[in-house]
Amino acid sequence: MKLFIACELPPAARTALSELGAETTYEPGIVLDSAKARLTDVGVIVVGEQRVSRELLDRCKQLQMIIRAGEGPGDVSVEDASLQGVFVTHCPGVYSEAQAELAFGMILALDRAIVDHTLQLRSGTWDRVGAGAAHGLAGRKLGLMGFGADARAIARIARAFGMSVSAWSPSLPTRAEPNADIHLCNLAREVAETSDAICILPMPASEDLPVVDGAFLEALRPGAIVVNLAQTGVVDEAALARVARERGLRVGLDGVNDEPYIEQTTIDNNLLRLAGVVATPRIAELTRQAREAVGNEVVRIARDFLTSGEIRNCINLLDRSPATWQLVLRAKDQVGVLASILDAIRADGVNAEEIVSRVFTGAKAAWVAISLDERPSREALESIRKLPDVLHVELRAVV
Repeated sequence: MKLFIACELPPAARTALSELGAETTYEPGIVLDSAKARLTDVGVIVVGEQRVSRELLDRCKQLQMIIRAGEGPGDVSVEDASLQGVFVTHCPGVYSEAQAELAFGMILALDRAIVDHTLQLRSGTWDRVGAGAAHGLAGRKLGLMGFGADARAIARIARAFGMSVSAWSPSLPTRAEPNADIHLCNLAREVAETSDAICILPMPASEDLPVVDGAFLEALRPGAIVVNLAQTGVVDEAALARVARERGLRVGLDGVNDEPYIEQTTIDNNLLRLAGVVATPRIAELTRQAREAVGNEVVRIARDFLTSGEIRNCINLLDRSPATWQLVLRAKDQVGVLASILDAIRADGVNAEEIVSRVFTGAKAAWVAISLDERPSREALESIRKLPDVLHVELRAVV
């Protein structure tokens, strides 16, 4: 099998991938659509932000897996990959520590006005007047908008500073269950009303934007800290600028809604000019540790797939198959037994959605579960029972 790495990976990860036995090519940053002819016999592609289009998938008939070196599908056409039977995998949670560190760095910088004091000192001004306005963090409340690995990493740091933590996410159940370390809120507004600082985290894609709107921001306590690490559109920036002025909010931003998509350029955003705002150009994920975590997870996904066929972190597999019936069998571990069973099912016009097989010690018998899209006929079941190498047949309804 051929493996094509189309994004930057740490040297250790590249070495580990090259040792898996696949013919490996490393060309970070390549435009995949322009190299379709070179990828027709590739079995696994590792991508970062590159587009994986329908046209590419149609051309690459040997492709079995796309590994996204990052969280989420990126710019991979997941629907078209599913139509072609290509696994799309990713690396969830690899940025959580880096995001948590930046979030808490901003919280500390905003509470203690670290950036303002630094700029004053650089201009030659020694000014401690007003420094006592910092609230301090111990005993205060941190609210998290979002509830994934990054939220849990931030909560761990917050508890070390003596803060209590609450969280809300659009993906939480309607009635959130109690959590020993994080109070889970049923309403977003509850986070706003009860927090001294809030951190807005990347959220699942949604058409219901913005999540953080004017009503939410107006419910914040005067002088509250707001740190936004979420993707563009989650926060209403016009409302944030207005409420920040009216209620004295202290704001930390990693990126803005109208941010450019190139590495270096100029930017003009009114929110960035507000006093007390601390901002960075979308750098939450950009640490060496995060890159190494991505590389390690890419290696783990590729190794398990190439050596044992195990699929990790797959985005485009159904959580539950559409099967309504399951045929459970014990049979001799002989050549052609499973084929004969499937022939009987096919002749009945029934589709096998999933097949699981386990072989017993000694490799003389096997347990097989075949998930079916409809109930097989009595005649089909009888023909399977009469097969000489079938030991037992049971039909179960899937509930």
